[in-house]
Amino acid sequence: MVDSRGALAQDGRRAERLELRVPTTPTQLPAVRAMAGDLAMRMDYDLDAVEDLRLAVDEACATLSAIVSGDRRLTVVFETTRRGLHIDAWVPTAEGTDVPRDGFGWAVLHTLVDKVEAGPATQSTVPAGDGGASPVAVISMDKYLPGRHPDHRLGGTGQNVPVAQ
Repeated sequence: MVDSRGALAQDGRRAERLELRVPTTPTQLPAVRAMAGDLAMRMDYDLDAVEDLRLAVDEACATLSAIVSGDRRLTVVFETTRRGLHIDAWVPTAEGTDVPRDGFGWAVLHTLVDKVEAGPATQSTVPAGDGGASPVAVISMDKYLPGRHPDHRLGGTGQNVPVAQ
């Protein structure tokens, strides 16, 4: 679903939003990965960044699929801005479930995107949630376009900074 309301992005420009809801089965998750790659190509990321985004989305979806409550759906919200691509992925969980942040998958996510955060939340606090208090686990990621990192004037603090800089 495309957000036709045109919510304002953090940089003051109208952001475009795309929401996907898919079953957390291995046969459906490649669709999310493909959407991430397609959006990244349309935003003029270079080929390495496109593949980084595909892999990051794949890893986030696999991580969330391992902790989903029952056979509930994975929701992924892609938001394009002038700075780059922001992605929120979440699944309904049992009360007290948290996103694992101590394994290889978490390390992979940190190397593929510029910013990643994760943790427990509720349906009222996640994008495209139903507004209720039921628990979810969320992974949020940002991949900035070259020269668009919020800290680029300070020398940049994100990953994936080329050695030549």
